[in-house]
Amino acid sequence: MFDELEKYKNAGAFNFKLSESFKEKCNAPINKGGVYLIYKIIKGKEILIYIGSSGQRNEDGTLKIRKGGMKDRLVNGYHPHRFGQTKRIKRHEAFPKQMQVANITELKFYWWVTCDDINSDFPTDVEAILRKKYFEKFQKHPEWHKI
Repeated sequence: MFDELEKYKNAGAFNFKLSESFKEKCNAPINKGGVYLIYKIIKGKEILIYIGSSGQRNEDGTLKIRKGGMKDRLVNGYHPHRFGQTKRIKRHEAFPKQMQVANITELKFYWWVTCDDINSDFPTDVEAILRKKYFEKFQKHPEWHKI
């Protein structure tokens, strides 16, 4: 669905099940920014539930990489959708809780570095393109987006 991601060669993926440690399973880079897609796996089928990014544009136009990179964003960042919680909780805690509530046994995470020695695309720009494309196709946002 997202052909534009094919140009990013620095990429990876990992699966996460409730019985596992999210911090240990996450293999996203600790010193790079980029985009990531989160899928729930239902009866062997991947269903996109979130499109996100890590890394922002500095005032001078350079990329600001979060301390701990994309991995820290996925593990310790706060998810914009609070899943019914009144306080913000870190993703490594929020994801398993929401998986239990939604009866999801497995998630699949795909990630791509969008700004490196080869590419110079800002993660937030790429995220916006992906979200727009998804909305145009389905006339809705992925279910874990707070809109």
